[in-house]
Amino acid sequence: MRFALDSSHQDFAASIDALLTKSDMPAVIRAWNDGDTAPGKKVWQRLAETGVNGLVIAEEHDGLGADAIDLVVAIEQLGRHAVPGPVVETIAVVPTLLASVAPERLSALAEGSLATVAAPPNTPFALDANSVDLVLLAQGGAVNLGVIGEAKASVDLSRKLFEVTAGDSLGNADFSAAFDMGALATAAQLLGLGQTLLEISTEYAKQRKQFGKVIGQFQAIKHHLAEVAVSLEMARPLLHGAALSVRDGSADASRDISAAKVACGDAAYKAARVGLQVHGAIGYTMEHDLSLWLTKVRALLTAWGTPAMHRARVVESLVSAS
Repeated sequence: MRFALDSSHQDFAASIDALLTKSDMPAVIRAWNDGDTAPGKKVWQRLAETGVNGLVIAEEHDGLGADAIDLVVAIEQLGRHAVPGPVVETIAVVPTLLASVAPERLSALAEGSLATVAAPPNTPFALDANSVDLVLLAQGGAVNLGVIGEAKASVDLSRKLFEVTAGDSLGNADFSAAFDMGALATAAQLLGLGQTLLEISTEYAKQRKQFGKVIGQFQAIKHHLAEVAVSLEMARPLLHGAALSVRDGSADASRDISAAKVACGDAAYKAARVGLQVHGAIGYTMEHDLSLWLTKVRALLTAWGTPAMHRARVVESLVSAS
C-alpha cells in the first residue's frame, strides 16, 4: 500500500501549526498546570473555529463530517504543540460515543465545548473533568453522565485525572468504536510529541558546546538523533495505514490501530529518552520547555490502552487469521 498526504491535508496541518505556533504554548501549558485554564480554552476556541473540534461530527450536527485521516493529521499537530486538555476525548472519543446515544449534544462539541470520559478498565479516570463542559462514564455497555469524584495524581501536571461515578443515564452503546478512536488519536498525539522532542533536541545539539565543539558534531549524538528520526518515520505509515483502515471500515482496523499505537508510543518514548540524554540534567527541570513534552509522552504511553494490551491485540488478530 502506498499512502501519502495530499495537499489539502498538508495545508490543514500547516494552518493548525501556524495557529498554535502563535499561541505561546509553553506559557499556556504552564498556566494549565497551575489550574488557570483560561489561556488554554482560548486556544481551544480558536481550534474550534477552524473546525478541529467537529472533525468527526456529522455535518447535520454542525461538524465537518471528516474522516480518520483528517483526524490524525489534526491531532498530530496538537501533539507537536503539546496542547493541554482532553484532546483525544473531546475530538475523537466523546463524539463517536455521543453519535449513538445522544446526538443532540454533538453541536455543542463542534462549537467548542470540551468533553471527557472515563471508561474502565482501560481508561479508569476522566481527564480534566474539573474543567470541561461534559463528563461521561462508559462502563459495561451503559453510558451515563459522570459525577466527578476524587482527584488522582498524574505524571503530567497538565493532565488532571478524576474518579467518576454514574449520574443520569444516556443509554447503552458499544464502546469498542470509541475506544479505537481514542487509541488512534493518542497514537497521532504521540507521533507529534516525538517529532517536537526530536526538533528541540536537534536544535540544542547544534548550539551546546563541550570540549570546544558543538555536541551535534559527535557521532554518539548524531546516531541517537538519527535513530529517533528513523523510528518516527517508520511509525508514521502505520498511523496513516490505521486511519485508512478506519475510513474504509476494514475488518482489521482494530489490529492496525493497535500496531500504530505501539509504534508511535515506542518512537515517542525513544525521542523522550534521547532528548534527556542530549540535554543532560537541564532536561529534567520543570523550567525547561523539554519537560512539558517529556511528561506528556510518559502519560500517553498507557492512555487508551497500555503497550502490552495493544501488542496482545495484534498477536491475537494474527493468530486468529492464521
